[in-house]
Amino acid sequence: MVLLIKNEKHYITTMENLKITIIQPDIIWENITANLEKYSRLIGDVIQPDLIVLPEMFTTGFSMNPEKHKEPMNGPTISWMKNIAKEKDASVVGSLIVEENGLIYNRAVWVFPDGEVKSYDKRHLYTMGKEHLYYEAGRSKTIIEYKGWKFCPLICYDLRFPVWARNAEDYDVLIYMANWPSPRHHVWKNLLVARAIENQCYCVGINRSGSDGAGLSYKGNSACVSPKGFADFMPEEESVQTFEISYSDLHKFRKSFPLLDDKDSFIIEI
Repeated sequence: MVLLIKNEKHYITTMENLKITIIQPDIIWENITANLEKYSRLIGDVIQPDLIVLPEMFTTGFSMNPEKHKEPMNGPTISWMKNIAKEKDASVVGSLIVEENGLIYNRAVWVFPDGEVKSYDKRHLYTMGKEHLYYEAGRSKTIIEYKGWKFCPLICYDLRFPVWARNAEDYDVLIYMANWPSPRHHVWKNLLVARAIENQCYCVGINRSGSDGAGLSYKGNSACVSPKGFADFMPEEESVQTFEISYSDLHKFRKSFPLLDDKDSFIIEI
């Protein structure tokens, strides 16, 4: 059963299940045009998704050449995202290199079907990869409400910092967009499960496959993890998969096992 309530901007929908389509690509290194063409093909056959998720820096790969590839918020990639969102009547989210007010961000951009845009800037920059030398760190979480669900989008290295992901906002779905390399692949899989269990939410991890121009390889294994920690991992190669999640299952579990009621209260100093 689906209940639609129309507001000023887009539909607020209360529904039993939500279809999340993960696009796990072999990203073409620092080639925005070629990657957008690839995603158009990969998304073309997807049937009635509610949300389409793309990985970190999905137009370039994990690039430390932001001056060459930065875009404004009205640039070609977000225009493309708006077209896909409208065509598929679905929200689209992924991270890309964005310049705003003279600063460059690794920014997750969420586009609603009606063209509204929300964003989250990566808080934890990967210092061992010198990301902090080229990008500005974000300073706040973003909680997005869509079709009766609450989402918390985060990016890659954020996964290692559970305090930042702490479910103080009563969100339903935690999303990690990543370029997570093969040498630390076991960490990716274990931490996605841990975040789902400790935050009593669905945890969706989107990783890339293949290799990049910096010589790093990636095993994919994007996933949707249940609030109880059961994980469904995708294969290593470029692929597209749709997962269906249940709102009633999530909230029945929270009611029967209300661990979030016992969480610690604290303030994060930034």
